[in-house]
Amino acid sequence: MFASIIVATAISMSASGDFQGASGPVEPILEDGQLVFPEGARIPKYMTETESRFLDGRLITPPRAVTPPPAGPVRGASEYEDMQGILLAWEGFTSTIAQMAAAITTTGNADVFIACDSNSEANTARNSCISAGADPDRVITVVRSTNTVWIRDYGPRYVFEGDCRVIIDHTYNRPRPNDNAYNSYFGSQFGHAVYEIPLTHGGGNYHLNGVGRSAATQLILNENPGLSESQVVDYWRQYQNVETYLHDAFPTSVDYTQHIDMWMLMCGDERIIISDWPTQSGTIQDQICDAAVVYYENLGWEVFRTPAFAQGGTHYTYTNMVVCNDVILLPEYNDISNTYDNQAIAAVEAAMPGRQVVPIICDSLAYSAGVMHCISMHMPAHAGGIYPTTCLQTPVQGVIDPDDCLQISYISDDDEFDVVSVDIEFSVDDGDNWETLEANLDPQGVRTVCLPDTPTNQGRLRVLARDGDGNTGGDISGPIIIEGDGIQGDVDGDGDVDVEDILEILSQWLCDQDCSADVDGNGAVDVTDILLALANYGS
Repeated sequence: MFASIIVATAISMSASGDFQGASGPVEPILEDGQLVFPEGARIPKYMTETESRFLDGRLITPPRAVTPPPAGPVRGASEYEDMQGILLAWEGFTSTIAQMAAAITTTGNADVFIACDSNSEANTARNSCISAGADPDRVITVVRSTNTVWIRDYGPRYVFEGDCRVIIDHTYNRPRPNDNAYNSYFGSQFGHAVYEIPLTHGGGNYHLNGVGRSAATQLILNENPGLSESQVVDYWRQYQNVETYLHDAFPTSVDYTQHIDMWMLMCGDERIIISDWPTQSGTIQDQICDAAVVYYENLGWEVFRTPAFAQGGTHYTYTNMVVCNDVILLPEYNDISNTYDNQAIAAVEAAMPGRQVVPIICDSLAYSAGVMHCISMHMPAHAGGIYPTTCLQTPVQGVIDPDDCLQISYISDDDEFDVVSVDIEFSVDDGDNWETLEANLDPQGVRTVCLPDTPTNQGRLRVLARDGDGNTGGDISGPIIIEGDGIQGDVDGDGDVDVEDILEILSQWLCDQDCSADVDGNGAVDVTDILLALANYGS
């Protein structure tokens, strides 16, 4: 990893915490061969000249250990579904961040998780957000150093593994080591498993819906020159269970970052907002956007258009908005006619009816090649509500020999990040009763469990989590069959032949395929099965 020095002295700060001394983007400092990121400096989203000199032609490549993809069933988390919170970083543009936090924690009914470099900065951030109108109970500070405000590009990308939230972490395409290391720390603090995908990119160059579709620009291929397009797409398929389409990228003369979130937002399972260029019709960026419109309309999607402009080296966009539950934080610009602000509001309200649009002035962000979407990351709501969830990552089902010992892996999740223990349990009667095999385990782990020597056709394994409030919930395996020398006629596998077994045989009468009540094993449920059960009745 590249070294970094965080400097907090000799830097003039305003009362709001914004860096002084430059009205636009600020370069980091190259000092003794190391990059220095002045505290609060408005480091732009794009690769600065100083950073390019520091790299000196070297490519940024995934330096950490790549982990296997999630083992359990995976679903990508869209931005338009229920959210628990929005992640932010207190690194410049602090007055804008405070406004965002106020809207997110009130109208948006969500938390804000604000990365701060120190406890002192955390107090400043918290007080600034509360002064702007944020709900004090929903402002959560995370004391961990970051280099820049652009958390969309380096922050945690959440997906669901089963009913548990997990993080897919890529390598940030900038030499900003504190930013690049943030996700592993964040995941450990909130009990979420972190998977390292072997791709280098910025998270703003990626959009997805909740049903397996995603998009990026061809920039991703330049950032990963050792991979083919099919390999890049396959990595996202493996780790996030999505099918990805790569669009042409804007010229850097229009957008320094070439990121897709600067001109596109997926706002529904089959709904999308794409930029239009009313004063620059026919330009390359207009052609790229129009081609995307055709592509999604051919998929049957509904497409909405918002205006966009490129002037004076600045890309003014409205698609770079933040959607959080009932609120939409929409950019507006002093440099642009409010006619276009109003057009954008109308388009967004039509695309996502029932949500409140809150405009926020974003000229200064746009000067640094990003807007509000670029400085925020989404954390989806917990799938289980107040009840903890688990994911049995190891498939367990089918025929298992008596006394077999299985190595299983599991993870857990909770709405208050408060799983205190996990039990592994087994049922011989399809979940009516449970026997504890392992108790008081860690919230995630790998464990070897031995199943009981109890013949059953209705076995189930459960990983049960318990939170600090005593709520429980967990993932249940598929059907398990344990074969053995059990009593003929013990259909339900409870160790006795009784009236429940007779009733089960009668309920499956004349069954001739996959019949658990086929006592004699002749392929059908008939009178001989009743006679065998009656012969052993009471045993």
